[in-house]
Amino acid sequence: METIDIMYKQMKKVAGWAFFMGAFVFLFSCSSDSTTVAEGGHGEAHEEHEEGLANMVKITKEQAKVLGLTTSTVLHKSLGSTIKVNGFLDLYPQDEANVNAFIGGNVSRIYFVEGDKVKKGQVLARLEHPDYLQMQQELQQSVNELAYLKTEFERKEKLYKEEISSGREFQKARADYYATQSKIKGLKAKLKLLNLDVSKVLAGELFPNVPIIAPIDGFVGEVYVRIGDFANPGVTMFYLTNNAKTHVDFRVYEKDIYKIRVGQKAYFTIANKPGELIEAHIQTIGRTFEDDPKAVHVHAVIDSNTTTDLLPGLYVEGRIVENEKMMTVLPEEAIVTEGNRSFVFVKGETHENGDLTFNVVDVTTGITDAGFVEVTFAQTLAKDTEIVTNGAYMLSSELIKGELEDDD
Repeated sequence: METIDIMYKQMKKVAGWAFFMGAFVFLFSCSSDSTTVAEGGHGEAHEEHEEGLANMVKITKEQAKVLGLTTSTVLHKSLGSTIKVNGFLDLYPQDEANVNAFIGGNVSRIYFVEGDKVKKGQVLARLEHPDYLQMQQELQQSVNELAYLKTEFERKEKLYKEEISSGREFQKARADYYATQSKIKGLKAKLKLLNLDVSKVLAGELFPNVPIIAPIDGFVGEVYVRIGDFANPGVTMFYLTNNAKTHVDFRVYEKDIYKIRVGQKAYFTIANKPGELIEAHIQTIGRTFEDDPKAVHVHAVIDSNTTTDLLPGLYVEGRIVENEKMMTVLPEEAIVTEGNRSFVFVKGETHENGDLTFNVVDVTTGITDAGFVEVTFAQTLAKDTEIVTNGAYMLSSELIKGELEDDD
């Protein structure tokens, strides 16, 4: 019995030690797991932190086309100290032409349509009418008669001086001769206005139709006639414009007119060229106010070499520089803002396979005006550095997409 009690006590003691050791192992294991999780969590947070500072994105040439990426170097413009104006693109009167017929006729040919480019002197159309032939025939006949009338006038003059012929016959011969001379001059002038070669007509040639000639270089804006139409004198057949000499007609309000002077720089934007700031300078200032709104016309000559794409009548928003202060600027679309951070994408290395690399560069923004933002770069960039001006936010999405793929 005593032996049994001793064995029982020993077994109880061993069981207690076993329980203690099991509990210790369990606690150590939990502690290790917790430490591992904590360390793993710290590693992930560090990795996310590092990824949050990603400063490069790489895309293929095909992706760049899909995203519609465009790049440009930094611009230096005057912002802030400017006068806000609006207006439209216009042409000077000498750069527009309404083409019509001097003498009415039926349209037999049309050589141009709207949008065609024409040179001064080109034939736009041809007209036919019996009156054209009749004038040419009258000229030929009058020239032939003139030789006879001249001889008759000189003969009558001689007889009159010798008192052989009466004064009445001499006066009639002189009147017929000078009247025919005048008629010939008038017919020649008319045929020249009809754009016919008078020398060929005098040589015996007759032209059944007359050409309608372009009076200026430019583009065909409107065609108002069709084949077979009768073109009445003075009624417009074609409207031509010389868009190469397009200028800006600003409206400057009464409160700002005293700030305007000839020669001041101006910048403006148009709808069909978003993100492009076109330069101009003030040429003339109107001297009368419009009633509604109370504003003065101010004409500005365009200095940028983009006039062939500018269409008369387009609405513009502009700024006239009051005090010259040049700033480094970029289009608003070039700057990506995420929270308190603003940055741009700078074009980097182009790989052999055509892939493109863009680096993220932080910027500090300043004055915003006319679609442009004053910027200061966090690092010095070369003058020829190319910055993404269109598609920056789409490129930012690619950057975030790449980070998410790395997380997976």
